Amino acid sequence: MIKATEMKKGMIVRMNGVPHQILDYQHVKLGKGGAVLQTKLKNVLDGTIINERIRSEESLEPVFLDRQKYEYIYSAGPNEHIFMHKENYEQITLDDTVFVDGTLYCKPNTDVEIEFMDGKPVTVNMPNTVELLVTDTPPAIKGATATNQYKKATMETGLVITVPPFVENGEMLRVDTRTGEYIERVKK
Repeated sequence: MIKATEMKKGMIVRMNGVPHQILDYQHVKLGKGGAVLQTKLKNVLDGTIINERIRSEESLEPVFLDRQKYEYIYSAGPNEHIFMHKENYEQITLDDTVFVDGTLYCKPNTDVEIEFMDGKPVTVNMPNTVELLVTDTPPAIKGATATNQYKKATMETGLVITVPPFVENGEMLRVDTRTGEYIERVKK
């Protein structure tokens, strides 16, 4: 058992007998009473997302998962994603409830870590950062340097992010998969 204050994003805990992944949490001090953790949890069995308040002094039961290294190969359709085990080359197919928005960050041949519970895949952990090519962004406005005017950029996977005005089409960018934010240009 762990204290609620020891939880981390991505951790799997058992709530009401069902394993949930912690997507987000925020420490909140209420006017009356003690502090609580406002959490956003994803049921790893059916993919439903709930918001739950947990008192800071409560204990949570962590769920230990079997982690295995896989390579994302391709998507065969909108809800069919193919992965290959890095050691035995066995292929598995996952749907969007497990891969979630991974297709926005993963290009073919991206290494990922898949977590299994009782032999069933429950989550896909992507690398913290990925390098993606800019396919569409408006040109920089000349003379608009007085303020930081960010613009939208569409990446090769379809992901749309906000970038600084100097970013141009055809550039490779490093993107944070946890937040979906631009980090830096990749030097060639």
